[in-house]
Amino acid sequence: MPVYDYKCRKCGLVFEKFLRTMAAADSVQCEKCGSAKVKKLITCCAISSGGKSESAGSSGSSHSCGSCSHSHCSTCH
Repeated sequence: MPVYDYKCRKCGLVFEKFLRTMAAADSVQCEKCGSAKVKKLITCCAISSGGKSESAGSSGSSHSCGSCSHSHCSTCH
């Protein structure tokens, strides 16, 4: 089941939402203030094969998300 990150445009809360279908995305509301004015955020994902190697896309640094070389950016949480 996909997990999406959202940010409320009214109160600024960032929260996760599990969605069973894409149609459910139309009814997402802020968990704090109840506003329907939310924005889906672009986030990274990690895939594990169960082995001891690092995740795919990693540059060897434990501080980056794999999609950038910075230690923290807007997509790295």
